[in-house]
This record gives sequence, C-alpha cells and structure tokens, in this order.
Amino acid sequence: MVSLRRLLQMSVLIFQSSLWGVEPSPTEEGTLRSGHGEHGEPGHQEPHKDSYSTFASEFLESRYLSDEGYPFPTAPPVDPFAKIKVSDCGVTKGCIRYGKPGCDAETCEYFLSYRRIGTDVEYEMSADTDGWVAVGFSSDKKMGGDDVMGCVHDDNGRVRIHHFYNVGQWAKEIKRNPARDEEGIFENNRVTCRFKRPLYVPREETLVDLHLSWYYLFAWGPAIQGSITRHDIDSPPVSDRMISIYKYEDIFMPCTAYQTFSSPLCLLLIVALTFYLLMGTP
Repeated sequence: MVSLRRLLQMSVLIFQSSLWGVEPSPTEEGTLRSGHGEHGEPGHQEPHKDSYSTFASEFLESRYLSDEGYPFPTAPPVDPFAKIKVSDCGVTKGCIRYGKPGCDAETCEYFLSYRRIGTDVEYEMSADTDGWVAVGFSSDKKMGGDDVMGCVHDDNGRVRIHHFYNVGQWAKEIKRNPARDEEGIFENNRVTCRFKRPLYVPREETLVDLHLSWYYLFAWGPAIQGSITRHDIDSPPVSDRMISIYKYEDIFMPCTAYQTFSSPLCLLLIVALTFYLLMGTP
C-alpha cells in the first residue's frame, strides 16, 4: 500500500509539472508509472504528459470539435434583415411612397411605413442614398422645432438609429434616443432601417406624443463619417395632411419629375403640341 508520504510527493510533482509546464525527470516518471495492475500484477501505463498545455489541447479538442472533427461555429449566424412588405400597406400598416408610380420599398426614392405594436409604433424607412434617411414630426409644414428620427449609414457599413431635433434648418443630435429594437442595412445603394418608439412619452420639447397627428417631413442625403449632411432636395417633401398612426393609409406622393408632367399647365402644353403636330402648319 502506498504510504501517505509517497502520495504527497506524487501530488507535488503533478502540481509542479501542471503549473510550470516542467516535465518530471525519468526517475520521477518511472515512479509515477510504477504500480500494480489488476489482481496485484505489475501494470504498465502508456506515458502521458501531465502538463497544462496537454490538458488544454485535449479539452479544446473535445469541447470545440464536432464528431466529424470540424470546429463548431464561434458565434450563431446573424438574422438577415427582413424585407419590408408593401402588400401590408393600407391594411395592417400605413405607408407613404415618394417616387414614380407603382414604386415599392426598394424602388421608391423614399419609403416610410408605420404600425402600432402594443404601446410602441414601429417605423420602417428606406431611401435611395448611401448616407441617411429620416422622418420628422412637425406641427406645421415647415422645418424648425421638429422631432426627427434618422437612420445613418456609417463608414463601418453599419446603419444606426439617431434622434435629432430641428433647430431652424439645422438638425441637432439629441442624446436621449427613444428608439429600440433597431435594425438597419445598406444594400443596393439604399439605406433601410426598422425601429420601434414608444407611443407615449413624458412631455419634452424634443419628443412628441405619437398618438397625436403630425405633418410628416421626409428627407434623405449623404453622410460623412457617420454624420449627416444637407439633404438631397432643397425642399424635401411633406405630407399634404396630418398623419394619424391610428389610420392605416397607402399614400403615394409623386416625385418632382412626375409632378411636373402631371401639372395642368404641362398637360395643356402637351395637348397643344400634339394637336399642332397632327394638324400641321397652315
């Protein structure tokens, strides 16, 4: 029977070798390997290094390799950005489209949707830009004194949600950001995002209560190092009437080019020119 002293010596040798990575001497190794097998017969064990490095490598192999020997993924895959469904517009959510007739969230110059989810309002925005896209909540149709939510594409390829407040023609970023459940993507030269914002908020100058109706200001433009610059259009589009989040509509707003061709004066000129060409000169 192994004496207590011998057991203590063996424990010290094993501890030292595991702590310092020092392999025991041949004599010590023989002592450690010596012993008896079953039925009292001398047994022999395969030499095994008791160093910490050997233990760590074996642990990592058993922990991080699959049965086939391939390493497990280091992190779960990121959920892809779910595309905006325009088929729900006017049914389960309200939508505003700015662009050519029949455009959707991927082809409109600007697209916005909103819907109530519990005590929150979910917004989806998309614009034909590589910088930023935003919506402002205004008591009038003019820029100034407006609560603004913007999605900004930074130099790292990420799309982040920011909170702004229009001071005159300048958008000042506000540290208090009511957005949550943020999602964003930059793809096909478009900035697209989705976020939620509380329906009711404590009364504050830079935040509006979304249960009230507001004029919606639409804007988009370039960004430099994650900071917004002047919008692409000198006079950004504004909703014709106040919008209520309790009423789901599908509103189309023709862009400037289509507004020009659809104006009564332009149509009159087209008719006159067509008549002139058909009748010929006298």
